[in-house]
Amino acid sequence: MPPKLTRFVSPGKGNGLRATVRIGRGELVYSAEPLACCVSNKLARDVCHHCFSRRENLLRCSQCKMARYCNITCQKQAWCSHKRECKCLQSLRPRVPTDSVRLAARLIFALLSPSKSSSEELYTLEEHASHLSSMSENKLLGLSQLASMLELYVQQEVPDLAQEGASALPPSCREPFSLIAKVTCNCFTISDGELQEIGVGLYPSLSLLNHDCGPNCVMVFVGTKLQLRAVRDINPEEELTISYIETLSPTEERRRQLEDQYHFTCRCQHCDSQDKDKLMLSGHKSTWYPLKEALPRLEGLKAESDWQALLEGCSHLLTTVGCDVSDENLYKLRITDMAADACIHLGHWEEAVGYGEKTLPVYSQYFPDPHPVHGVQLVRVGKLQHYLERIEDALDTFKQAHRIMKLTHGDDHPMTADLLMKMEECRTEMVQFNSR
Repeated sequence: MPPKLTRFVSPGKGNGLRATVRIGRGELVYSAEPLACCVSNKLARDVCHHCFSRRENLLRCSQCKMARYCNITCQKQAWCSHKRECKCLQSLRPRVPTDSVRLAARLIFALLSPSKSSSEELYTLEEHASHLSSMSENKLLGLSQLASMLELYVQQEVPDLAQEGASALPPSCREPFSLIAKVTCNCFTISDGELQEIGVGLYPSLSLLNHDCGPNCVMVFVGTKLQLRAVRDINPEEELTISYIETLSPTEERRRQLEDQYHFTCRCQHCDSQDKDKLMLSGHKSTWYPLKEALPRLEGLKAESDWQALLEGCSHLLTTVGCDVSDENLYKLRITDMAADACIHLGHWEEAVGYGEKTLPVYSQYFPDPHPVHGVQLVRVGKLQHYLERIEDALDTFKQAHRIMKLTHGDDHPMTADLLMKMEECRTEMVQFNSR
């Protein structure tokens, strides 16, 4: 079957990908396994380092004490890619290198292995941009420190990177500083079906995708496999785009993040028109500004899993300041979401579903269907409704989620299959209730 996409030069953007045929909404455009990937350090104890499944009671590697696996099968299958990393982790213990350093090292090991090759990629590692000339002094200093850590980390297995990588690594990747810059600028966050981060990976061909704050494609993952799906009909020769960042921010904040992280100024239709800013910042600034100011403190509590303090902080703000701010206000929405999170972790189910239901109309405005973020939020609320035995409400919410996720995730995604199972459970329970 001929490929649905091809490489081209996108005016004003550089390299890009465009469609070669008409692509229908919900269609799988491309799928790829990573050239290299690793589980995020913060989830190292909770996610299998081979299949990237979240599990309890994972088996721990007896040598490096860091890698964890679902079972012996996953551990054996992972050994080929883990054995060199394992020695490096042992040599550095108890220190653990950052995600970007571990990913760069795994890339080196993959390229030094004859079984791994990037020859079929549309975009070679040599062509990947490092953006070093666009970086601030502080960022260059940070990269320099990461490069030093990379050299120290791989020393056990690759004492002389320039010499040993001469044949396997592209010229610009034999120097740790350039390599770590390419990795940090071009890696993708690997997420689970609920769009929660679980790792990072390099998918060279898909690094060609350019950004748009209102993209025509989305990425979802099945384990480490990246699937690119169309969220609207795409014509032949139309450019394929994704969003590099979470778009639920005002234009100024989105542009600042893209400039800092990816070194370009976004000129997409959404940014140039600032079409959602008025809604996101609805109300008088003097009214909603205390909500914005409180966010860093609340996010700190969430990062520390201090759920009780988080709930108290969110609840206080929403009942004092928040009651005078519309539900569409971005900062009120974020705090409402955090309140729901806290309630779920504390087992306050009635409160959680109340907060969750309040977000749904707002999500539908900010994430027009089909959008995976809206779909996942519907599933989350549906599960709470189901747990509280509000079966008809749950079934209706699950149906809305399914209409979205069959397009964004596809019928064969585990999340979609689980959703269909939940819908069938609801129908069965309704029949049983009505037959009493």
